[in-house]
Amino acid sequence: MTAPRTGGRWIERWDPEDETFWQETGRGVARRNLLYSVLSEHIGFSIWSLWSVMVLFMGPGYGIDAAGKFTLIATATFVGALVRIPYTFAVARFGGRNWTIFSALTLLAPTVAALVVMEPGTSYGTFLLVAALTGVGGGNFASSMTNINAFFPLREKGWALGLNAGGGNIGVPVVQLAGLLVIGVAGAGHPRILLAAYIPLIVVAAVAAAARMDNLAPVRNDTGAVREALRDAHTWIMSLLYVGTFGSFIGYSFAFGLVLQTQFGRTPLQAASLTFIGPLLGSLIRPVGGRLADRYGGARITLATFVAMAAATGVVITASERSSLPVFLTGFVALFVLSGLGNGSTFKMIPGIFQAKALARGMGGEAAAAYGRRLSGAAMGLIGAVGALGGLGINLAFREAFTTSGTGTTAFATFLGFYAVCCAVTWAVYLRRPAARPGTAPDTAAKPQLTSV
Repeated sequence: MTAPRTGGRWIERWDPEDETFWQETGRGVARRNLLYSVLSEHIGFSIWSLWSVMVLFMGPGYGIDAAGKFTLIATATFVGALVRIPYTFAVARFGGRNWTIFSALTLLAPTVAALVVMEPGTSYGTFLLVAALTGVGGGNFASSMTNINAFFPLREKGWALGLNAGGGNIGVPVVQLAGLLVIGVAGAGHPRILLAAYIPLIVVAAVAAAARMDNLAPVRNDTGAVREALRDAHTWIMSLLYVGTFGSFIGYSFAFGLVLQTQFGRTPLQAASLTFIGPLLGSLIRPVGGRLADRYGGARITLATFVAMAAATGVVITASERSSLPVFLTGFVALFVLSGLGNGSTFKMIPGIFQAKALARGMGGEAAAAYGRRLSGAAMGLIGAVGALGGLGINLAFREAFTTSGTGTTAFATFLGFYAVCCAVTWAVYLRRPAARPGTAPDTAAKPQLTSV
């Protein structure tokens, strides 16, 4: 099954849609690669979200106001979104195992850099540069999802991609919990303890990938598929929806602690003791979103999620106006949980949409599945990158709101309007049933028997 090539182990034949191959060989190999992919992506998310914790350590001695801190975390978000595009195509160029090793080791750069500069007196420009370096952790998601998408058959992609992404997303609350532990035990003046703890973890992730993961030889960069994905309206529609789900999750994750400090006057320890709850629940429930999408259809779960997110945002706006911390926390945590569900369901939709288009064009089952894998692999990195930019938008909206009014109310009102748009788009494109039009997929994708969408 494997043949040695320069740079590591390569699997020459991979056909997960073949039930015999999957039962005898594929499932075990795929799940092993999934496990170590989750480990590496988990550490990547922790490093990407590092500055959501570092800003809690930055007391008055650092001389940085709330707007400056929001800019730091927005910078990390922005770079993380951009690097997702090259990371997507790196898997096919270098192999999933090889790239996982490399991408894990690159996490040492921002971690060591932060370890060196994290003290009062460091220039703000230096902090911005180091925050930008942490963006490489955001790229790990794109390469990991592209890699795992190739390992699993369509019928199990919702579960596999949800588990892969959810395990990675948990890196956010884990680093925040670790920050809470450091602040609670050593105090807010010792951020280097947290940074030093992650260096050996990064090395473990790289070594584990080298020892236990595989490269898939059949996975190749397909420039034609990339061009086709770029031209396909569904790539950009799903990007919009992913801005609403993952963009919300990562944006809120980065900003939550700072909002608690700025708007509700929480101390670093008090903020850290609450910050991790939402990201943790949102991460844990992401595989559930994928599993529900496998069963009921991604579009149905996604629409229900956006409706509920709009309602939760209304609760947060009310709490913000009344300065009610308990109600605010209830609404905000609900947003995390719902965004996690939506993350799982939207990513499940992607391969199903392209396979549905192939079926609508008269392709056979295996040909349609191959087309779905080809186009979804090309589209996932683009969708992931645009979705992550939603996190940038959230942090910039918070920055503007706190600069002008001292509260996040106007930012939440903006988010409410965006969720309403996402509801309308999901229903109109993937659930409304217009008359069939040759060469189009929305009506086909919405049929009950195609629960993959």
